[in-house]
Amino acid sequence: MPFELPALPYAQDALEPHITANTLSFHHGKHHNAYVVNLNKMVEGTEFEGKSLEDIMKATAGDASKAGIFNNAAQIWNHTFYWHSMAPNGGGKPSGALAEKIDADLGGFDAFVDAFKTAGATQFGSGWAWLVLNTAGKLEVVKTLNAECPLTDGATPLLTMDVWEHAYYLDFQNRRPDYIATFLESLVNWEFAASNLAAA
Repeated sequence: MPFELPALPYAQDALEPHITANTLSFHHGKHHNAYVVNLNKMVEGTEFEGKSLEDIMKATAGDASKAGIFNNAAQIWNHTFYWHSMAPNGGGKPSGALAEKIDADLGGFDAFVDAFKTAGATQFGSGWAWLVLNTAGKLEVVKTLNAECPLTDGATPLLTMDVWEHAYYLDFQNRRPDYIATFLESLVNWEFAASNLAAA
């Protein structure tokens, strides 16, 4: 079966006023969809046809001759993960096991916020900021360039924030730090991150 554009996990206007329906209609309906269309064309008749996104990403990561396939597969995966990393009435602080692990591994919630803001703000050009469970079993804040995803390095993503300009430009223009602050204060879906940690 060819890949399909996954539905948003909420209504297109559900993240307003922070991220508008206008942004989501372009970001999900145009950008995310284009990766789906492109990947389906690229894998048709190849060894990757019928494989999962994760399998395609792991098989093509770091292979310059397969960069187009990797970029489109990873961007489908990253964006789907990003939509779930936000929720209407999100934000605030995590609780339970995730909060305890943030305290133990990252030095507390405030230190996490500082690290996550820095990762997003200092990712030059396009990319992503992530909270991951690394291969040593510790929480870590990382950033990746373009379509890259910590999954291909063996880490378990718990949460991501898109810092490509198309994620925020219609709502925040060039004020990426304001978008990052809004993501943490009003959008981040801690229940999703906690469920990813529990499943790891």
